[in-house]
Amino acid sequence: MTTNQANPETLSVRDMARGVARFQDEIYPREQALYRKLIHDGQKPKALMISCADSRVIPEMITQCGPGELFVCRNAGNIVPPFGQKTGGVASVIEYAVLALGVRDIIVCGHSDCGAMGALLHPEKLEGMPNVAAWLHHSQAAQDIVKQTLRCDAPEQERHCALAKENVIVQINHLRTHPSVAAGLATGKLTLHGWLFELEHGSVLAYDGDTGLFAPMDDDTPPVAVAPRNGAASAALPLAAE
Repeated sequence: MTTNQANPETLSVRDMARGVARFQDEIYPREQALYRKLIHDGQKPKALMISCADSRVIPEMITQCGPGELFVCRNAGNIVPPFGQKTGGVASVIEYAVLALGVRDIIVCGHSDCGAMGALLHPEKLEGMPNVAAWLHHSQAAQDIVKQTLRCDAPEQERHCALAKENVIVQINHLRTHPSVAAGLATGKLTLHGWLFELEHGSVLAYDGDTGLFAPMDDDTPPVAVAPRNGAASAALPLAAE
């Protein structure tokens, strides 16, 4: 997977257009057979990742997945509204991924230095952004947990990290309220994962539902947040493109 070498602070639409041209001229010809196969056979991703829309967090790059391997939903704060509220894009993506594509794993992936989590810690940053403020209400439980479990004089970075982790757990709990997810867990067809991508190190912490802790990713047997109810093993997540 390639990245644009332009300075991100000065990246313009013209730079992106040049990137498109390079993709068309250099990259697509090498991958043409793959794209033709994907057109003929359709997409068959085995996992759905719900991640933050932060431009520094690229799910396909983190997992080294190629075209057709990972279904992705990105939004501010990697949020999953509970089922039953207004129908929205996140609920539609989840339903389609589980029922139409048959994904076996769903990952909620938060990250360090998240602007959404920073806004929860400093609500004044949301002045003039009512839609963002309303959206972040879905993370209110995470904020309340951190207030109750972390000392009030804890350093900013510690509070931010704790909030990002709790938010992942809260969104996984919201995910379980979606009928397609609940049914997938009950029938042993679905497994839920909680990840935290650390921008500072490039590492990924995985949430272990049994211990309630985040631990460094094990590429052989990554921890599971919520296992299928009957204990059936899910298909292995492709952490690297083959």
